[in-house]
Amino acid sequence: MRRADLVRLPQDGRAPRTSQIVFGERQHLLRVLDSIEKSTLPASRLVAERRAIESLIHARTKELDAINPGWDMKVGVVLNAATSSDALDLMSRQAPPQDFYLLRLISEHPKTSSKTLSRLAKHPYAAIRENVARHPNADAATLSRLCKDRTQPLWYLVAFNRNTPASLRDKLQARMRKLGEEQKTA
Repeated sequence: MRRADLVRLPQDGRAPRTSQIVFGERQHLLRVLDSIEKSTLPASRLVAERRAIESLIHARTKELDAINPGWDMKVGVVLNAATSSDALDLMSRQAPPQDFYLLRLISEHPKTSSKTLSRLAKHPYAAIRENVARHPNADAATLSRLCKDRTQPLWYLVAFNRNTPASLRDKLQARMRKLGEEQKTA
């Protein structure tokens, strides 16, 4: 898991149920189901456990659809390399903010436009902002704004993006060299 996949907990200590979390749970349950089906359990126990796990998988699927109706279909569209930038933009605008997984996929798609990336750069989920910072379609204004984020070291990713203005890239790379020198002397 990447550090950016961690979501800051609210004051009450309860994690929000985002699509990223629910999808991960569902994937884990699918792997558990595969494992059980390959085991040598007695038939009656196998049937009972399969039903219990399938019920949990179905519950996670319903939860994903409650976050964003037609969630699996939308993810399939985003995963299609032929999906247009206009379709990606529309899906990003229609997706609820807690659909971290779908928005993260959109922020990784090679056809995502600079306009969509600019909007996604403001999302609270760090992994989405990281994807925008390294995306080849991110524009200079978005990259400049991202490198000013003091809560995350996005400036490091911005320093290697080919769309970063040369003067800013030089400044950020000088900062990296300085940090490297400080670590050598420490």
